[in-house]
Amino acid sequence: IFERSWGAMATRKDWTPEECLALTSPTEGYLCPLSANAYGIEFLEFRIREMEGERRELYNVKKPEDAPSEPIVDVPPELEDQYRLIQYTFPTEFLKAKTIGTSLVFAVGAKEVPSFRMIERHYFRGKLLKSFDFTLGFCMPNSKNTWEVIYTLPALDPEMEKAMIEAPFESKSDSFYFVGNKMVMHNKAEYRYEDIE
Repeated sequence: IFERSWGAMATRKDWTPEECLALTSPTEGYLCPLSANAYGIEFLEFRIREMEGERRELYNVKKPEDAPSEPIVDVPPELEDQYRLIQYTFPTEFLKAKTIGTSLVFAVGAKEVPSFRMIERHYFRGKLLKSFDFTLGFCMPNSKNTWEVIYTLPALDPEMEKAMIEAPFESKSDSFYFVGNKMVMHNKAEYRYEDIE
């Protein structure tokens, strides 16, 4: 059995994809520092959309044109959530969706990225619901790239749906980004589901 001591986690520096895929609960804190992003990878725009029904755009965030061009590499630990945690509010019918699509626009710095991999682990009240593992190929230095991903979502029973609606932000995810086997980024998200006019 893979031992998971959160106290030890804070001091470890090199988490492998296999170790992240073995995690069974959300992490406490972040498994790599902001400075681990040695490739200057910077997220510029992120969209989430329905792939069925009305095909609505559910979320869209874009880096402001006047924002600093260099990625942030050092902030005090108590401020990390401001840079690494997103809270989403989705309509309740989102929980019935079978598939969603995301589009991530990102820039790469002066070093080439031979292979970019994302592992995303989704939990509710500490229980793993779904794990996703996507790999994007080679990214040229000083390039702007778009990564389109289709998620197949797990079917939820009515009791689970009700519990998730009644417990805002207890649905959580960890997103781990790797270049080769080296973790370069770790972000978190929390989710709320409510009826939206």
